[in-house]
Amino acid sequence: MNETLHSISAIERDTGLSREVLRKWELRYGFPQPVRAAQGERLYPDEQLQRLRLIRRLIDQGRRPGSLLRLDSAALEALLAELATAAPATLPPAVGDEVLALLTAHDAAGLTVLLNRTLTRCGLQRFVTDFIAPLNVLIGEAWLSGAIEVAEEHLYTEQLQNVLRAALSGPALGAGSPRVLLTTFPDELHSLGLLMAEALLSTEGAACTSLGTQTPVEDIIRLASSGRVDIVALSFSGAYPLRRAVEGIQRLRTALPEAVALWCGGAGLQGRRPEIEGVRQLDTIADCLTALADWRARAAED
Repeated sequence: MNETLHSISAIERDTGLSREVLRKWELRYGFPQPVRAAQGERLYPDEQLQRLRLIRRLIDQGRRPGSLLRLDSAALEALLAELATAAPATLPPAVGDEVLALLTAHDAAGLTVLLNRTLTRCGLQRFVTDFIAPLNVLIGEAWLSGAIEVAEEHLYTEQLQNVLRAALSGPALGAGSPRVLLTTFPDELHSLGLLMAEALLSTEGAACTSLGTQTPVEDIIRLASSGRVDIVALSFSGAYPLRRAVEGIQRLRTALPEAVALWCGGAGLQGRRPEIEGVRQLDTIADCLTALADWRARAAED
């Protein structure tokens, strides 16, 4: 056979689907259908790997595997396209009230249960775009109005970051392309935007490496110039000075190899478009997905 075959370990690393899940689907649904090596090892053709990637992406958007495993690749891609154009869900007022009540009661355990329950129901991608993104706005408005104090806002951020880190700590969601380096500039302490971007990009198969916050520009340049990075993604909170952000972005863009894309987003840039050639500005967290699709389309053309 000239077709590339992948071991079950490679499938597990690429898709984040455990070998136990793959074997269960094989028995229950008849897919995937691996061929067997002489020693009995399961080997999966490229077509099945691609289909499993699509299934994983749809599961992360809240779809059930039973309905997906009957669909071919074309139908799965059509379903993904349909979901991408759908209007984002709005946060039900009752949910916002519940979160605020938990925060004012300083009920960290209750908030963690609510977040994990929503994550399980929605899948990681929709959890970020349809739940956390509007909830962040609500929490910010509540803090500005005095409905919650700084301590409650910190409690929310800490518990949410814990939930996202736990979701990203399992088998690698993204082990493919592009390779994305995520960080912030020095004096930018907020890491929630990085975690949200990493969650979205990872569910789409991108290989993400997060440096956390406050990475010196010289270190970003050095790492991104190593030949092992396709995209540098930076996050700026509303507290970060716009002038410093623009100066740092310009310096970084000038020093980076031309082949390395530079994406910048976050509340610090939202609605304040610093027009810098060669920089992709992400106005919303969901723009990560559009930017990723555009990058892959250009890479395919090249």
